[in-house]
Amino acid sequence: MPDNKKINVKLDIPQIVFGTAGLGNLFVAHDDATKLEIIKECVEHSLGKTVFDTAGKYGAGLALEVLGKSFKALNLEQDDVIISNKLGWYRVPLTTDEPTFEPGVWRDLKHDAIQKISYNGILECFEQGNELLNGYTPQWVSIHDPDEYLAKATNPNEDAALYHDILQAYKALEDLKKQGKVSAIGVGAKDWHSIRRIAKDVKLDWVMFANSVTIYHHPKELLDFVNELHEKGVLIINSAVFHSGFLIGSDYYNYKLMKRDNASDKHLFEWRDAFYAVCQQYQVKPAHACVHYALKIKGVDSIALSTTDPKRVKENIDILKVEIPAAFWETLWNEKLISNKYNG
Repeated sequence: MPDNKKINVKLDIPQIVFGTAGLGNLFVAHDDATKLEIIKECVEHSLGKTVFDTAGKYGAGLALEVLGKSFKALNLEQDDVIISNKLGWYRVPLTTDEPTFEPGVWRDLKHDAIQKISYNGILECFEQGNELLNGYTPQWVSIHDPDEYLAKATNPNEDAALYHDILQAYKALEDLKKQGKVSAIGVGAKDWHSIRRIAKDVKLDWVMFANSVTIYHHPKELLDFVNELHEKGVLIINSAVFHSGFLIGSDYYNYKLMKRDNASDKHLFEWRDAFYAVCQQYQVKPAHACVHYALKIKGVDSIALSTTDPKRVKENIDILKVEIPAAFWETLWNEKLISNKYNG
């Protein structure tokens, strides 16, 4: 595995950072005691300063609340952790049976969230996030899901207007950095094309790819872009490398329910079945293969892993120590299950 690297804003980052979507009740709702134990385990076992990746979208701010409350309970100082808050979603009252953002995947929420991407909107999200963090503040900030925001456009004029909003939002982040309120600016998105578009106009310190650079999905054009960013000194974090858990057994792929008997979903199950067969042949756990592949892609500095089970925190970190035979990767390559050879 590669050594830890220092990013261009002079912050150290370990090979594993901790996602917090589960703290916002993604797919399952746990009690506060369990969430506190998860955070305690993250702090205790992190391979460097503990980095938490969070967002106002995660449980409509619930993940932020849980982090702030838990940090207080653990008597953590601000400098004990790095908080990365992806901005763009703002908590509002819940007026429907379930939240309107990403229906069907969040459990037992008491609030809804709306997207606010503009100069003032991002500042509102930043301030609300700080309130929910209970006195703690993020060192890293970004625009969350700019790809989803741009996807609302129905014509080029609308696209141009929405992209203008995004650039204004980044102007707000740049001002926060100039004021010393944050130390690093980045972007997190599922559609990597939106990241490439933004990177041409914004000086980014870090980038988080979600559901993009994985053992299942790694087109050459994307890999070239990852390496290009890395060569410019941009920190690369790889996230959602299980595609919402689908690659390790869930029926959710990129937060959408898949069905084996649906013609449009069939290819996903076929790939997974073939992948599992190779894993069984070499006695390699699918999760281990996913993590090693996603972390060893050239240019990737760190990987974000999330869990709702405190016992899994150390297990996830220990994946880095697992040795996977070269023949395993060769077989995946020969069976055309991967299109880029693992070079570890």
